[in-house]
Amino acid sequence: MDYSKSIKTDRLLLRPIAQNDIQNIYNGLSRPDVIKYYGVSFTSLEATEEQMIWYQQLEENETGIWWAVCSLDGQTFYGAGGFNNLSKQHKKAEIGFWLLPEFWGKGLMQEAFPLICNYGFEKLGLNRIEGFVDSENINCKKAVEKLNFKLEGIMRDCEIKDGKPLSIAIYSKLKTD
Repeated sequence: MDYSKSIKTDRLLLRPIAQNDIQNIYNGLSRPDVIKYYGVSFTSLEATEEQMIWYQQLEENETGIWWAVCSLDGQTFYGAGGFNNLSKQHKKAEIGFWLLPEFWGKGLMQEAFPLICNYGFEKLGLNRIEGFVDSENINCKKAVEKLNFKLEGIMRDCEIKDGKPLSIAIYSKLKTD
């Protein structure tokens, strides 16, 4: 694991996701309350291996990076966040984030999200960070707006989830914001 990509604050450690995080990833991405507005879900630890491979391929292909969001001592796993769909040519990436429900409302996202953004702007040379939010996910929309992401518009009925059309709100933050 490349710990040079780790980020610390007074209470958080964001470190690269490792294979031994699989149980934590499964614990999050198998819970209906976590995946309600998320694009993937898993019903077994074995199926979660698909997500672990995805995280690894992001780094190998240089198309993104995700971190485990943990307590400063690394003992408590809170969730994960990072970038995917990284385009070096266009200097942009898509940001994503999820937390285990027992850690909702504790300000963790408000603390970790700016760290991830700063890493994108400073270390990855991004000019633009995009966030695609299920238009019904009111809490996430409020959170990204508090972090100075600007709503650019709504892609109406652009995806199908559970057999129903889904609209996506597009947010962005520029390096100059």
